[in-house]
Amino acid sequence: MSKYRTPLKNARGLGSSKSGTEHFIHQRLTATALVALTIWFLCLVLSLIGADYVTAVDTVSKPWNAILLVGFLVAMFWHAQLGLQVVLEDYIHNSLMALALQTTVKFVAVLGAIISIFAVARIALGN
Repeated sequence: MSKYRTPLKNARGLGSSKSGTEHFIHQRLTATALVALTIWFLCLVLSLIGADYVTAVDTVSKPWNAILLVGFLVAMFWHAQLGLQVVLEDYIHNSLMALALQTTVKFVAVLGAIISIFAVARIALGN
């Protein structure tokens, strides 16, 4: 008799599938932003090869460079957190361990973003 049952019985109680779409879209948007911002970042770094400290600070201090660098950092940390979330959801099956690791990943991503943005702001605003 069980061979006539639908797979719906296995999915009941697992929650709505609506939040997965939002996660998918955020991951694709951050990836798209990172493509353009990584090309810009590589060009910036390559232009600074052989430059001294003062030139590097002046380059990062320019408003557009500072804004794009902050955008790059936000997109990078957000995308990394989303990617690690998917990996943890797929491979960690102990719910307490998964919760602890998810919380740690989010904390480290936010902390890394804040520290990085603070460093760029400090350079851009002149200490």
